Amino acid sequence: MSLAVLYSRALVGMEAPLVTVEAHLANGLPSFTIVGLPEAEVRESRDRVRAALVNARFEFPPRRITVNLAPADLPKESGRFDLPIALGILAASGQLPAEPLAHYEFAGELALTGALRPIRGALAMIFRAARDGRGFILPRENAPEAALFSEAKVFPAGSLLEVCAHLTGTKLLPQWSDPPPITAPDYADLADVRGQVQAKRALEVAAAGGHSILLMGPPGTGKTMLAMRLPGILPPMSEDQALEVAAVQSLGSAGFRVEHWLRRPFRAPHHTASAVALVGGGSDPRPGEISLALNGVLFLDELPEFDRRVLEVLREPLESGKITISRAARQADFPARFQLVAAMNPCPCGYLGHYSGRCRCTPDQVARYRGKISGPLLDRIDLHVEVPAVSPEDLENRSVGESSAAIRERVAAARSRQGERQGKANHALGPKEVERYCDAQPAAQFLLRQAMQRLHLSARAYHRILRVARSVADLAGASAIGPSHMAEAIQYRRLALPGA
Repeated sequence: MSLAVLYSRALVGMEAPLVTVEAHLANGLPSFTIVGLPEAEVRESRDRVRAALVNARFEFPPRRITVNLAPADLPKESGRFDLPIALGILAASGQLPAEPLAHYEFAGELALTGALRPIRGALAMIFRAARDGRGFILPRENAPEAALFSEAKVFPAGSLLEVCAHLTGTKLLPQWSDPPPITAPDYADLADVRGQVQAKRALEVAAAGGHSILLMGPPGTGKTMLAMRLPGILPPMSEDQALEVAAVQSLGSAGFRVEHWLRRPFRAPHHTASAVALVGGGSDPRPGEISLALNGVLFLDELPEFDRRVLEVLREPLESGKITISRAARQADFPARFQLVAAMNPCPCGYLGHYSGRCRCTPDQVARYRGKISGPLLDRIDLHVEVPAVSPEDLENRSVGESSAAIRERVAAARSRQGERQGKANHALGPKEVERYCDAQPAAQFLLRQAMQRLHLSARAYHRILRVARSVADLAGASAIGPSHMAEAIQYRRLALPGA
């Protein structure tokens, strides 16, 4: 048979569309052509496949070889097509039976020796292959990640020879059946933070409703410590959420580490990060930091030091929970449901309002520094919290504060109330849903009207205050928003930066 057909997968954002690999051998001068919009990595597979077949003691057919990757209008990238191309040539030349190929999908990069090297995006491809009812043969290093999807039929292999032995029935590959790790994630404990009672309370409210939060205070007051402990007070992830996190991270350059299963992501990019690094992109679109922080925390330390144009790209994902990356040849969608935690100093030197009186910044310097953050972005951050300098008494206090586990129980109870009432966290409520679910008592409504007039708040801030107040009420187990809940929510908007 001079024609063989088998299946693999491409990657377009979070999707893994089916790719049909067709290998045809014809008479004529020896040549090897790959068609179907292959990028450089796929075109280079000609040399890897040739060397791998020869070194595995197969015959490389001295004929006119044409490999078509269909559909032709879908760009193909990376070395994951090495394995299916090699198998297609072997089947088309009669060195391998063609019948078993229809029951599997294949992906793997070949070394010149014929060994299989790991690929990225295995979990996304496995998910689609399982839905189509086919097994998936892939490199052994990718098996633990791919098997996180319990419905998948994963057959890991270490080399091209092992795959061929399986397809001929000589030695079958064992189906991967090891369960994913179930160890509880280990997070830093909020009890380690001394003092900062108000900031801890604000962090609990943010966790209860999934709200974004800005921490402002002098250096060394614990802003980073607080941010790093937010994942530890968030409710445990469901298996579906964990699978989504693993699928996104498997698309990144670092891949997904199986030992991080069920662990909420914590991403802290440096302030020199570019817009593409933050939101994702490239000629072959890949997820950025906001997508890699899916269902977790994105921490932006030294917020005013970020390029203003970089920060502005956060505005749409904060509202929509997704990011669309458009290029001339393709468009990719990535989820961006992250919880933003930002930290900054109150002035250029950092010591404005410090009890030591060390600050010598002029009002103009302070205004320019704070003006680096745009008003529209600041308006999208739900809680603005001051983190003052820690007193010596607090540092010397050896009593242990409330643990993350105790706070997590209250947060989980509040999230459970939100799920039963509206099916989503409070931060995700739309304007009509706010009117329906954020029912406030008359005294609380009066407080909000007064705050709108005196603080000159926007309509967006109005809805965000109601969402935060709803989270405060959920923590208290109250059915309606009372004056105390509203007052606490309003105070989290009082640090709106002047001049922003």
